[in-house]
Amino acid sequence: MLDTTALNQQRNFFDGHAEIWLFGYGSLIWKADFAYLERRPAFITGWERRFWQGSHDHRGTPETPGRVATLIRAKNAICHGMAYRITPEVLAPLDVREKNGYLREKVPLTFVDKQGNGTEQSEGLIYLASDDNPAFLGEAPLTDIAQQIANAHGPSGANKEYLLNLATALRELGAEDDHIFALEHQLRIL
Repeated sequence: MLDTTALNQQRNFFDGHAEIWLFGYGSLIWKADFAYLERRPAFITGWERRFWQGSHDHRGTPETPGRVATLIRAKNAICHGMAYRITPEVLAPLDVREKNGYLREKVPLTFVDKQGNGTEQSEGLIYLASDDNPAFLGEAPLTDIAQQIANAHGPSGANKEYLLNLATALRELGAEDDHIFALEHQLRIL
């Protein structure tokens, strides 16, 4: 397992800013266990959410890794999630939470109004687990991914809770995500 904590502390895209927007597309949508100043639905474009990242430290173990969300580039795609306005001090504990292969990246994000329309834009920060990190598991048949999720459990709980909570959170946002909803369906029929 690669610990990216130190690398992320060098990736300070918002140095000197008193506030930063953080975009959550996975557990950060429904599990904001950090202090934030504001929380708003938002989306990013050109990215799709996939359960292709291994979790050896939260939703699985080194022997039986779970699978958690990351993003892959996809032209014209829209990935809905939750944006949090935070102070820079919040990044240190988030760097530890996201240490298993995730790196801070800067992205443009669009806030969603009550009617579901994209309104204003801002720059934000995401934690991205790219395909060159050691914990990246990559694509697999949905049935195989669902089976791995069903069997994995780690210090943060059962891997299936992560998937089911994410699917619920996306529905509450009114967001469509074929990959997540298909995985949820596969998990439920196991």
